[in-house]
Amino acid sequence: MAESILILTEDEELLDDLLRLCAAAGAEAEVAPGAPPPAGRWERAPLVLVGDDRAAARPGADRWPGRRPGVLLVGRDLDDHTIWARGVALGAEQVLHLPSDESWLADRIADAVEPAGPPALTVGVLGGRGGAGASSLACALAVTAARQGRRTTLVDGDPLGGGLDLLFGGEGASGPRWPAFVSARGRLSGTALDESLPRPHGLSLLSWDRSDVARLPSEAMRSVLTAARRGGGVVVIDLPRTVDESVAEALTSLDLGLLVVPGELRAAAAARRVVATAGALVRDLRVVARASAAGLPGAELARLLGLPLAGELPDEPGLRAAAESGEPPGADAKGVLARFSAALLDRALPSAEAVA
Repeated sequence: MAESILILTEDEELLDDLLRLCAAAGAEAEVAPGAPPPAGRWERAPLVLVGDDRAAARPGADRWPGRRPGVLLVGRDLDDHTIWARGVALGAEQVLHLPSDESWLADRIADAVEPAGPPALTVGVLGGRGGAGASSLACALAVTAARQGRRTTLVDGDPLGGGLDLLFGGEGASGPRWPAFVSARGRLSGTALDESLPRPHGLSLLSWDRSDVARLPSEAMRSVLTAARRGGGVVVIDLPRTVDESVAEALTSLDLGLLVVPGELRAAAAARRVVATAGALVRDLRVVARASAAGLPGAELARLLGLPLAGELPDEPGLRAAAESGEPPGADAKGVLARFSAALLDRALPSAEAVA
């Protein structure tokens, strides 16, 4: 079990703020009133937050335990310049003032309990036209990544899509949906997010529900995706063709965008509009051609759209019947979608890990 953040203050207003910031970062906190700090806790705590009231009451350097990294002195009075001398005596890594330094402190708390590592490979899937099969491919990619043992988060980016949980037969599963995060701002704990969401087929699923909430602020999308990416692994986002502020936020976060387009001229014409809008925000957008015997070859479709070809994806027999029984796309490891997804992830992940 991870050690708690150690808080040393008897200023009730400051304590309330520090406890709130710890809770927002998903960090356990231990408050140590009086002096000295509990034996061993000063040394073991991932971060020590010392209120200036305690530092002012114990001004001498010899009155504190041994110096260590990760000690922050937190005050409120910007006009009290003597706090810097107390910070030196304490051996503080940083002297902060609330509320002005609140955002920086929130990040520092989160980093202490959830160290940053290589970010997740983030893949977005869009349809070139309605019914192209983008949601099926997004689900299959996530199910396949989870089956490979990778930490995986599947994010439903389309509030009007009816909810990806339906594809898993999990509309009744407990856990938050997007309406619980529409007010999210700033730093969220990736671990807390991962543990709170429904976990069908070994992945974390953030779905829309069937409520009337249909608008997502860009700040909420940014907070959730940053938290999901922080833990590494794979993040898959199922995205609509129309771009609002939250969709734009998601598109700019992608390492790889996949545009699913049936091999038809009308589909290609519709997809060109998606490329001109959503595609302009994606650093690496590729075509997944839905192959058919009488349709356009994948290479020709990619040429018409001016994009690289990620691959050709044939139809998978029995997909509709599987969905009706609660089996999501990609659940059959030998199926077309699962094999396509595994090959794509094998190609994408080594380059992502090299960049990280």
